[in-house]
Amino acid sequence: MAVPTSTTLEDIYPDDALSTEKPRWQELLSRFQTLYGHRPGFVARSPGRVNIIGEHIDYSLYEVLPMATTADILLAVSVKSNAQRECPTIRIANLNNSKYPSSKFELPSNGDVSIDASSHDWVNYFKAGLRGALEVLRVNRGEEESFLPSSMDILVHGTVPSGGGLSSSAAFVCASALAVMKANSKDDIDKQDLVNLAVVSERAVGVNSGGMDQSASVFSLQGSAIYVSFKPTIHARPVEFPATEPESTFLVAQSFVAADKHVTGPIHYNLRVMECSLAAQFLASKLGLKRSLPEDSSPLRVSLRGFQDTYFEEVEGIKDNTKTSILQFTKQLEALVQLAQEHLDRADGYSREDIASVIGISVQELNHRFTSRVPVRAERFFLRQRTLHVFSEAIRVTRFMSLLSSSSDQGEQLLKNLGSILNETQTSCREMYDCSCPEIDELCKLALDAGAYGSRLTGAGWGGCSVHLVPQAKVSAIKKAWETGYYRKQFPDITEEKLAEAVVVSKPGNGSSILEIKETTLV
Repeated sequence: MAVPTSTTLEDIYPDDALSTEKPRWQELLSRFQTLYGHRPGFVARSPGRVNIIGEHIDYSLYEVLPMATTADILLAVSVKSNAQRECPTIRIANLNNSKYPSSKFELPSNGDVSIDASSHDWVNYFKAGLRGALEVLRVNRGEEESFLPSSMDILVHGTVPSGGGLSSSAAFVCASALAVMKANSKDDIDKQDLVNLAVVSERAVGVNSGGMDQSASVFSLQGSAIYVSFKPTIHARPVEFPATEPESTFLVAQSFVAADKHVTGPIHYNLRVMECSLAAQFLASKLGLKRSLPEDSSPLRVSLRGFQDTYFEEVEGIKDNTKTSILQFTKQLEALVQLAQEHLDRADGYSREDIASVIGISVQELNHRFTSRVPVRAERFFLRQRTLHVFSEAIRVTRFMSLLSSSSDQGEQLLKNLGSILNETQTSCREMYDCSCPEIDELCKLALDAGAYGSRLTGAGWGGCSVHLVPQAKVSAIKKAWETGYYRKQFPDITEEKLAEAVVVSKPGNGSSILEIKETTLV
């Protein structure tokens, strides 16, 4: 399925967002004209996401249920073809120029895009999408030696908060890759191809991304969440929430604690990725599996899902565990929870020497295999806690999906059951995955005390945002509880504008798209 091309903002946003989005787009086009002296040819758009259930398990290749937000990243673009074989030049600026300074760079003749992952320069995210898109374009055209990309003038604007847990980085990389492919005359941009290249591309800026964020940003459809699976390949299908009585909605509340996983990755996000891969290899060795774990699409090429499939294929003689029914799959996960509790018995964590000894490699080999591409900083690795979270969270996803698809009760009990699962996730994120923070915990407690069905962090954690399933009738009461019990206490000088940005009533939005700008285009 191709990324859609739109002609009006009504094709992109819900009706209640147009009054905000139209002035924003008008400013983008006007500022582009002022900056570059001409109108853009098109705008590439990719949204942020809210993850409803399935936290920190996508990079272990387990299923997740996110939805796109209305908040998004926009790249207004004009193109200069390279018919004269000139060295292509990229000029990129941001509406928020004081925070994100403009940049200009040339692409070398070999087309290689250099990215310094240690600099945390905002332009790196564009370069990541640029590099991935150019690699795909060269391969598709069969012109590795002769292909010369077009020069581009770009103006960026984003409403996905940086470090806010709604995946601004994935949205930026997806929009960037989409813009580069469109600029180089690729009009039929396949959603699956865009997701695949964006997942790999974001790893160039130092994050072991799993694929959920990019899938939500690209595949989403307005009004639906998406159920994303990763084996045998990335696949997404829309999931509609049933109409209930009482009516419910999702609230997203910012903690205003910045959680930049690109900066803190070595001690937080990337460390968790490593711990999960180490746990998979550790369990395979502990349980004496004869088959090697498969090299898969997870960031470090070995995953807990790969361990699960290999274990049950070998021990129970299952031919292809990816074809196992959901019921049997859930029973497998329950058995793995018991195995993890038995064989990962060090609650105080494992040293590199402990792990290398069980796996049967040297510490040097372990470091090379698991930390050479993206460094981590830790002396002990909490394999037990991380594994128990992943397996139990994967079970929670199957329970959540089962309730959505098969529950005959469309009333409050369904909402309570769904909310209970969200609460379990928050407890596991706090106690087993150690990725919550006091501010997120407080937002969740205040919401539950004010009548929310379920509350939890969403995104990488360690700050960022929280997501809450709430009765529509109690939205105002919950927002008031946050205002008085959190925002005005934590931030006494908070402005009304900042307060208005803190909480969003979240409705599933559309995924990536292109809007072509004609001389008569009015937004």
